[in-house]
Amino acid sequence: MAEIIQRDGTWTFDGETVRIVPGGKAHPVRLALGELAVPVQALAGISFEPERKGGRLRLRLRGGACPVLRAADGRLKDGSDPYVLVVEKDRTGVAEYFVDEVRNALLIEQVPEGPVDRFLLPGPALPVSGGGGDGTASFDGETVRLTWNWKAEESKTAGGPVSFPLSRIAGVRWLPSIGMENGFLRFEPVEGAVSAPPKYDTYSLDLWGLSKKEYTAVLVAAAVLARLPQARTAADGSAGAPALTKAPAPAAPVPPPADDHDVLLRRLRELGELHRAGVLTDEEFSTAKQAILRRM
Repeated sequence: MAEIIQRDGTWTFDGETVRIVPGGKAHPVRLALGELAVPVQALAGISFEPERKGGRLRLRLRGGACPVLRAADGRLKDGSDPYVLVVEKDRTGVAEYFVDEVRNALLIEQVPEGPVDRFLLPGPALPVSGGGGDGTASFDGETVRLTWNWKAEESKTAGGPVSFPLSRIAGVRWLPSIGMENGFLRFEPVEGAVSAPPKYDTYSLDLWGLSKKEYTAVLVAAAVLARLPQARTAADGSAGAPALTKAPAPAAPVPPPADDHDVLLRRLRELGELHRAGVLTDEEFSTAKQAILRRM
């Protein structure tokens, strides 16, 4: 087993899973995510980036494997990225050994670097909340709730807190504050996109970038994204606008030939993992399970 313990956090690898535990003073996004278990099948690569006073370990995940990275769309800073570890100067040798162990496992398992068709990580634990600026967003797995503070526009506060079920959400966008430009967390209703700016839109939080905690809005976006049913990735047509982020549809398991029991058993285990991760509903899991059992 490979292990590296730093003030920034602890990473361990047992040949199958990279376990990530953030340090006590890590970025609020990483602290809120807590311990992560990243299966080797979700990895596209790993690198150690040496610096004058140590360096950084960086995991590279396959496209679409992690809801948080999907929701962030490349906009997470290193400090908030759960897959980056700051390495102190006297531990660079351990970091390089860790890289070698993970790379060897990727070669042995012959894990492809290409994107996946379903999430391989479950996303933030529920219930989850985050945001800042003019309010807070929360999600319990079924309902999104937006609560406004005293800094919100009257068009929002006049109607009080807003709640809407997951079934009314077609997509979600998160954009952090950049320079003088505000960011936002915006939920797109199934009825169609809202044209109002985020500061007036009751389906949006207006994020000002005044504290690190505003970044936690990405966790709400990721949790919703991981549970959006029957959705695909689409791009927004306006120039310079962030992409409308939607979840990849769970791949429908195709039962293998009846005489290969080892493959069937492995497929049952995979179905169980998808069900526990929330990718498959109870009904979908039961239907797929029965189909495989009939083959056996």
